[in-house]
Amino acid sequence: MSKPYIAPSILAADFANLQSEVEMLNSSQADWIHIDIMDGIFVPNISFGIPVMQAINKHATKPLDVHLMIEKPENYVEAFKNAGADIISVHYEACPHLHRNLQQINALGCKAGVAINPHTNVQLLEDVILNIDVVCLMSVNPGFGGQKFIENTFYKVRKLKEMITAANSSTLIEIDGGVNVENAPKLLEAGADILVAGSFVFNSDDPQDTISNLKSV
Repeated sequence: MSKPYIAPSILAADFANLQSEVEMLNSSQADWIHIDIMDGIFVPNISFGIPVMQAINKHATKPLDVHLMIEKPENYVEAFKNAGADIISVHYEACPHLHRNLQQINALGCKAGVAINPHTNVQLLEDVILNIDVVCLMSVNPGFGGQKFIENTFYKVRKLKEMITAANSSTLIEIDGGVNVENAPKLLEAGADILVAGSFVFNSDDPQDTISNLKSV
């Protein structure tokens, strides 16, 4: 099994020292930097927007994995691309015209991702799986960091992997929420490719070492 992509979530970083936190990730074994954008409407929290992302992009040397937890993402994807996004994930639940959303993201030159909430069935992605670069499975309810991992995620990963394989798709599976060194091996065994970790990385004594441990699971 190949090593997983590790995408630390900057939402859990020390915002008063954002530049040094980004530089720490640059010199770590992280593959991507995961950026959670929340609008206070689609999820019950507000994180940060385009100016903060531009500040992150100014110092980041890793691809920026932007997770839009917002209503009407089609109105903002171009602005996030211009702010430095390499991967843009929109929520299935926020996109009545998902196929169009995916085309829009790809046309901007970004990888197109779809995030789904814990209650959303992976089968709903079957008709667009060939158009999705990354499926981000929420393993906690979106909106806040530091939540407990939802165990049903293992089942969803396996079902999604079966669908991807059956369609001969190259879609990657990303897990976001409550990821740690205990559940990471089971997630990878089930078929996950990318692990997002926020508080588990940034609240640890040695974030770089924690990233390294996740990378070598």
